[in-house]
Amino acid sequence: MAYGTYPARQDLAHRVRDRLARYHEAARQTATDALAPLPDVVSIEAIVEAAFWTSLRREEAYVPKVSLAMVPPELSKQRLLFERPMPLLPALLARVAPAVERPGIHLGVWYDDHDNLVVWGTTRTLPRYCLVLEVAAPGLLVVKQQRGSDQTKYANVAVLEGEQIKIVDEQASSLPDCPSLLTSLLGFDSPASWGDSVNVLVQLSVSMRAHGRGGLLLVVPAGTDTWRESIVTPIPYALSPPFSGLSELMRHGMEHREERGWQDDLARTVEMVAGLTAVDGACLITDTYDLLAYGAKIARRRGSPQVEQVTVTEPIEGGQAAVVHPTELGGTRHFSAAQFVHDQRHAVALVASQDGRFTIFAWSPCEEMVHAHRVEALLL
Repeated sequence: MAYGTYPARQDLAHRVRDRLARYHEAARQTATDALAPLPDVVSIEAIVEAAFWTSLRREEAYVPKVSLAMVPPELSKQRLLFERPMPLLPALLARVAPAVERPGIHLGVWYDDHDNLVVWGTTRTLPRYCLVLEVAAPGLLVVKQQRGSDQTKYANVAVLEGEQIKIVDEQASSLPDCPSLLTSLLGFDSPASWGDSVNVLVQLSVSMRAHGRGGLLLVVPAGTDTWRESIVTPIPYALSPPFSGLSELMRHGMEHREERGWQDDLARTVEMVAGLTAVDGACLITDTYDLLAYGAKIARRRGSPQVEQVTVTEPIEGGQAAVVHPTELGGTRHFSAAQFVHDQRHAVALVASQDGRFTIFAWSPCEEMVHAHRVEALLL
């Protein structure tokens, strides 16, 4: 097969390289561990081009999903080395994709003795600030970087969908009223906070989006029942007592977070809770992660006006805020989430659409209205 040129690769490569160079420069001043080498623009262009054409291939009717990491083999501890490195060609990448489509497995890409980019094998560990390029769907690529020593901590740098490039805005987390969940999703929170429980909401968000049925999760303050003023009673699937599996895991998490058993228990519990959001209605959880109910119906609080406007933003460079009616963001689920946050201003609503869109609704004291943060670009 003859491959054309993917035109978006050049613009993306320069912007990603500039972003990575800034991170590397800052990290060198404080780094105590090895950093990934900084790839040049030509190499980034090459890996983007290969990934794009790979995404459009089929291997036995399956869409290939691969993760390519720009890393020399000597900087990877858990690696499988090919006896003969594989050329960076879409046909070969698609062929090996079934072996590396599980989360956390990457194809290692680096230069051979002749300065050609090749796939040297697979790896599960990456050095800090390693460039990772994931094939998520046909024509859909995600550029990521590894953050910190935690191998599950990645930050999205850019999303490419066809010819459209979305560069994540690294300044978005410094905006007034930015929810802590969004800060964690952006990956620009401080390393000391990477183990904090707010990342549970990140995991729940990813899992909600993954089940593909759409869902609504309402996060309400612990120790108060004011949220009941905005919920139709009786609730079909109210829990008594609340399910405390997540909260108990997180209470003991900081001392056990490096243990594989604890991580597996957390992943299973997150999947279970996120699965409940596929049931028609809203799932309710406290900000300390006690599960209260699912299948709940939202109603406008007595005496409260109907929400008419929300501010909507997306944390990408060049994005502009817009004020819209909540129905312009989606259907009943989005409108109900906006109404709930309008009435319960200490709550946060997470809404997954069946088409993959994901929105965080939070009250903005600065704007005096509900703010809808479109974050699907951060969850890929």
